[in-house]
Amino acid sequence: MPAFAVRGRVLPSEEPTELWIDHGRISLEPIADATVLCDGGWILPGLVDAHCHVGIKYGGGHEDLAGSIEQAKIERDVGVLLLRDAGSPVDTRALDDYDDLPRIIRAGRHIASPKRYIPGLAIDIEDESQLPEAVAQQARFGDGWVKLVGDWIDRSVGDLRPLWDEKILKESIDAAHAEGARVTAHVFGEDALPGLISAGIDCIEHGTGLTDETIEMMVEHQTALVPTLVNIATFPDIAASATKYPIYARHMRDLHARVESTIGRAHDAGVAIFAGTDAGGSIRHGRIADEVQALTGVGMTSTEALGAASWTARSWLGWPGLEHGAPADLLVYSVDPRTSPEVLSNPDVTVLRGVPQR
Repeated sequence: MPAFAVRGRVLPSEEPTELWIDHGRISLEPIADATVLCDGGWILPGLVDAHCHVGIKYGGGHEDLAGSIEQAKIERDVGVLLLRDAGSPVDTRALDDYDDLPRIIRAGRHIASPKRYIPGLAIDIEDESQLPEAVAQQARFGDGWVKLVGDWIDRSVGDLRPLWDEKILKESIDAAHAEGARVTAHVFGEDALPGLISAGIDCIEHGTGLTDETIEMMVEHQTALVPTLVNIATFPDIAASATKYPIYARHMRDLHARVESTIGRAHDAGVAIFAGTDAGGSIRHGRIADEVQALTGVGMTSTEALGAASWTARSWLGWPGLEHGAPADLLVYSVDPRTSPEVLSNPDVTVLRGVPQR
């Protein structure tokens, strides 16, 4: 495998740096006769989509292998080299055999109860006493994460309601932790959050129902947040389609109307926030730059928002950045990628597993 050299300013420090790439790894020690990939620009670790669904078709349904590969390629081409797949109905581990596709951290399948989530996507638990074992099984199947459906519309009351008893949540999250896995949960509304956070959950997805009280709880418990703002933008459409459930529709519109304030207050309080698009289903793949821009709209600086989709997210997920010996997954831009979503979505150089992609 040939050796390469990359010169430019590394983000977030902006320090002029020269990196070498040898046998798929980053070296801070010079390598003779390395091919220079770029001699100037902005260098950062590969982007991260921390809430993505490879294997779910846009518009719904299950993807086959070819479709899943195409989804992963779309992400790679906009610079996303690490995905946290937050629940997929199909086994995508075959994608690990492709050296030109992003690395995937899997959460197994969603866990829900009957008729309380999107049909066909989740494992349905008839008796919630079975939840701890189901969580342990998905922890063993995934790559260190488990995904719960924390709330969803309850058609008997016509609004969002929690799915699980708080006691069983504690047992289930403990079961995941015993397997060495972290747990996250889909939560739109307010009511499911106290039980999930107090039970020790590691992350909340969406979080549109956060209040000052539950934000304080997240800070105390060091619970992370992936708000998926490009998904929250679809709430008015969801509400418009829910004519049979006017209370739910009003609730979704209200959550949408105050999302910038909600997530902004979480950021100001010190909640760790990471970028995820919820791609798959209702959101097209390849939109991480839009999510980064949306994060600046809730109070993040452009550097914080980019870090939430790169170096900071990688650290949170247990993946290195640009240090010596790290896997060589990096991007180079001729223009500062904080300038615009268009720039961020079009890296000039993409290196994945030490191999230039274009």
